[in-house]
Amino acid sequence: MSDTQTPQALTEALLDAAAKAGADAADAIAIDGTAVSIDVRGGALEQAERAEGVDIGMRVFVGRRSANVSASDTRPETMAAMAMRAVAMAREAPEDPHAGLASPDQLARDWDAAAIEMADPAPEPAPAALEDDARAAEAAAQAVAGISQVQSASAAYSARQVHLAASNGFSGGYARTSRSTSCVAIAGEGLGMERDYDGDSRIFQSDLRSPDEIGRTAAERTLQRVNPRKPKTGAYPVLFDERISASLIGHLMAAISGGAVARGASWLRGAMGEAVLPDALSLIEDPLRARATASRPFDAEGLPTRRRAIVENGVLKSWTLDLANARKLGLESTGNAARSVSGGVSPTPWNLTLSQGAQSRDDLVAEMGTGLIVTSMIGATINPNTGDYSRGAAGLWVENGEVIHPVSGVTIAGNLRQMLRSLTPADDARPWLSRVVPSLLVEGLTLAGD
Repeated sequence: MSDTQTPQALTEALLDAAAKAGADAADAIAIDGTAVSIDVRGGALEQAERAEGVDIGMRVFVGRRSANVSASDTRPETMAAMAMRAVAMAREAPEDPHAGLASPDQLARDWDAAAIEMADPAPEPAPAALEDDARAAEAAAQAVAGISQVQSASAAYSARQVHLAASNGFSGGYARTSRSTSCVAIAGEGLGMERDYDGDSRIFQSDLRSPDEIGRTAAERTLQRVNPRKPKTGAYPVLFDERISASLIGHLMAAISGGAVARGASWLRGAMGEAVLPDALSLIEDPLRARATASRPFDAEGLPTRRRAIVENGVLKSWTLDLANARKLGLESTGNAARSVSGGVSPTPWNLTLSQGAQSRDDLVAEMGTGLIVTSMIGATINPNTGDYSRGAAGLWVENGEVIHPVSGVTIAGNLRQMLRSLTPADDARPWLSRVVPSLLVEGLTLAGD
């Protein structure tokens, strides 16, 4: 890559083009990425893909009006045309009194991206190595008695260089890598077929779970789902398995997003300082956690990221804010701005950790008596203003504290405000995930079955 085509050089060229086109202020992003994916089926290579490219984007301001443009063509004439188009668009956009870049005193300085370990220094894996992983996962799943076929087995790698610069003086970048393996297994025939999956995605290739384990686990999970039944409609305790329990915390995070709160479209809009989780639980965001996929030293507006307590001892302490939504609410940004090359800025949470419990998952199952362990979910109907919750689910039925048969075709209903306040966590969260959330037991949800 020539010096004029590095992500840093491209963002500088974009800012220069924006200024020449008449922008009062601008920021720019450039991403140089490589992605490789391998799929196998029946022991043979089914698909191999490789993508390489540079994407660029800019946001320009004309007074309090703004516009975004993007491209994958990095020629100087293209960047000049982008800037002219963006400025013309901004002049036609409505005014936003809250729009604008960060002031220089808000910007991140002296960060240590290496300490966060967002990129694996190991070489890119050869396609043959990825194919070997996918084949091994497929073979491990197929070797489990009762598996009729493996729907897919895949391995992938990606690497990106990201750089952000703005006319307020900010300029910073970092590298990010990802290595993954996944497998989907099928058991049964015809209308009785069931499937399930397992997978792992890590920054460092050396941290990745073995493909044999991934394939075997996918198969074992699939066999657990064979010959499901529907429970009787009623109110039961529900244990959200660790595989999907982070979805509950995701609904909480959506409700405290600055955009939703500023619009008044959140069931937690008046809940700052109130209890939203059990008193013993805290929810911590740490964007500086090493080897976590949502880590970063600064956000998409150049503000420093930092550890913060979102919920402390059950009490809501913070919204998730970018600059514009913080200004709307009369608050300070929490350093949570995110953006794509083509889109605008929006508040997004980084790495999250929910307090773990003192009991194992098995302990909670034993305490349930009669109820449902949810291992997968389909669709979602969430009322953003009330928190009313309804989702399709499948999993395992528990009676007298013992799993007795699989369940599918059931709908779970409740209210998120009440559900989150009544959580009982297990101790089984995987610490390397970006959302470290254990299995969660919720009492008295309504199940619609037979």
